[in-house]
Amino acid sequence: MDDIVRQAMAKWPNVPDCFGWLGLDSRGRWLMRDDQVQRLGAFQSGVEGAKGSVLRHDKLIDFIQRNYEADDQGRWYFQNGPQRVYVELEMAPYVWRLSEIFEPTAHTGQTTRVLSCLVDELGHVYLDTPLGLGLVHTSDVVLVADAIDQRHWVPEECLSRNLADRFGFVISPQKAQSQAKTDPP
Repeated sequence: MDDIVRQAMAKWPNVPDCFGWLGLDSRGRWLMRDDQVQRLGAFQSGVEGAKGSVLRHDKLIDFIQRNYEADDQGRWYFQNGPQRVYVELEMAPYVWRLSEIFEPTAHTGQTTRVLSCLVDELGHVYLDTPLGLGLVHTSDVVLVADAIDQRHWVPEECLSRNLADRFGFVISPQKAQSQAKTDPP
């Protein structure tokens, strides 16, 4: 986390959290979701336009990626100064790109190692790593096939609907927050 972010958190400790305004798609792109976009539907709804606009400002993207982490409830967020901006996930908290030697690099730029390889009912490939679970970018599925052929990884079948619970992440912090407000204590 950036020092300037830590300083802002100390200076303004009670800034309310932000939900629904930022998304991460299955290609590792950050998307901004203003009020108008949020009225179209949930990030994961599949409704045209509901994902928002792809961020293209490199310095902003770098800032988000340096300050991206999960809370103790498995909700991923970007620490924007004193405010947590919770991230709506299309599929998983990370999107992996693979090197020629099958080393995964997250959409955030962090490299890691593979603990296990999973394939869901639709053929999406996920890698469990010490950083967490992530989806393999579609452009790198050929490298996954090579890693499997060379016996680096043994794919495990899984159901996509079970991944969040199994790996401890929240797909939609906004939905979870809304449910928490309406559930009786």
